[in-house]
Amino acid sequence: MKGSLQSQQQQQQQRRGERGVVPRRKLFSSLLIAAVVALGLLCFYYGTSFGPALRLRRRRRRDSASYDGADPVFHSFIGDSESTTPAFSTLPPNHVVKSFPVCDMRLSELIPCLDRNLLYQLKLKLNLSLMEHYERHCPVQPRRHNCLIPPPIGYRIPIRWPASRDEVWKANIPHTHLAAEKSDQRWMVVNGDKINFPGGGTHFHTGADKYIIHIAQMLKFSNDKLNNGGKIRTVFDVGCGVASFGAYLLPLNIIAMSLAPNDVHENQIQFALERGIPSTLGVLGTRRLLYPSRSFELVHCSRCRIDWLQRDGILLMELDRVLRPGGYFVYSSPEAYAPDAKNRRIWSAMSDLVRRMCWRIASKKNQTVIWVKPLTNGCYLRRDIGVLPPMCDPDDDPDEVWNVSMKACITPYSKRIHRAKGSELLPWPQRLTAPPPRLEEIGSSPEKFFEDHEIWHYRVTQYWKQMESEIEKDLFRNVMDMRANVGGFAASLTNKDVWVMNVVPAVESGKLKIIYDRGLIGTVHDCGGEYSVSGV
Repeated sequence: MKGSLQSQQQQQQQRRGERGVVPRRKLFSSLLIAAVVALGLLCFYYGTSFGPALRLRRRRRRDSASYDGADPVFHSFIGDSESTTPAFSTLPPNHVVKSFPVCDMRLSELIPCLDRNLLYQLKLKLNLSLMEHYERHCPVQPRRHNCLIPPPIGYRIPIRWPASRDEVWKANIPHTHLAAEKSDQRWMVVNGDKINFPGGGTHFHTGADKYIIHIAQMLKFSNDKLNNGGKIRTVFDVGCGVASFGAYLLPLNIIAMSLAPNDVHENQIQFALERGIPSTLGVLGTRRLLYPSRSFELVHCSRCRIDWLQRDGILLMELDRVLRPGGYFVYSSPEAYAPDAKNRRIWSAMSDLVRRMCWRIASKKNQTVIWVKPLTNGCYLRRDIGVLPPMCDPDDDPDEVWNVSMKACITPYSKRIHRAKGSELLPWPQRLTAPPPRLEEIGSSPEKFFEDHEIWHYRVTQYWKQMESEIEKDLFRNVMDMRANVGGFAASLTNKDVWVMNVVPAVESGKLKIIYDRGLIGTVHDCGGEYSVSGV
């Protein structure tokens, strides 16, 4: 009896234990399911953040044995000479940038505001004869690609300067049609996995170096040096091709802003930048060039195929605006020498136009003519009343360039320049650290100029001390200062083998004239999308 009672008690305890195990098992199963779901959500979240980059790396490793699995190195160092805040300071305080998606490979050569495909899609009514289709037309927000532009398949770390002047990797710019088209002019030659640049051009087949000496000889400069003892420092090369002219000016301490449009030779500026040569995309169209008045000592056009007589000579007057007092226009083109009737008519009309602009011929030999701009307003004042082109209105600001239409008028000199008979700039390199005469035009002073120079000299010295143990020699070549102020950052890098594109915002465009007066180069930019285009 007693044993039977004990057996019943044991059975009841066992049933109660089994009833307690069931909830614990259900709780454990629920926790396990919740953990799996949470892990899945985390994987999905971070997978979307890093997945595109990982997939891109795997694809590059698969498609290019030369890539060796290493991430590409963009050989430009980006600085900001004015802002000390982080790049994303305009975002909400609690916003965290988690990822930058990678664009489709079909966009590997996208230039957002110079996208011909966008223009075709939108069917914009642009005047092709005025080159409007080669000017900036930025997409509105819904049509912008907020993603990272991928390099081409097989991309390799760029060849370093100075070797890059003469050769680049073909994989980095996989376009060889220009080499075939310009083979007789020695622009570039495909050689295995590289593209070589012999230094030729449309009008200087024997080499840019010899052509530059020829120009110096025409101007009777001492020692056949085009820099003329540092008096010629900044040059503007119109229709530059792959920028070999600018490349061979660099040993003379001359820096050229080489300009070409994104036209049928769409990759010519890309070749120039890959070579490490200062250059930019642009065109002489309907808007002013993005440079202040009196920026360049010399403008060069070698078979640039521009109709200088169109619209009452407005394009020549734009060159006149950016030329310094006593500046030169070097023109090598059939109009200057060809004996046929058509070219003779063009030469006659062009000669008459530049005479009325008060330019005179400094030298003319073989296939090249060189005009020189006057030093003062004297010639303008002696012109007969009503002579065209007219002088610009006194209230016109020749330094206002962002989204400003060109004007078919001559920009007169200020009273100061007229009295001084020149720009009053020192030769290079003294002008780099000397306060430019136009400082007062932007409300600055020599004291502020020296202070800025000293600050950036100290900062850059410290930058390089900290980086030199981490970076390899000659790693940097193309440098961009995204808010350059008056060029202090760039000035402090002149003892390095780099060049700097100084960028100033449109609302501070007056500062760019100081940068050019120091013997540096740059441009104006505005992120506000002031001339965006919308869809149809």
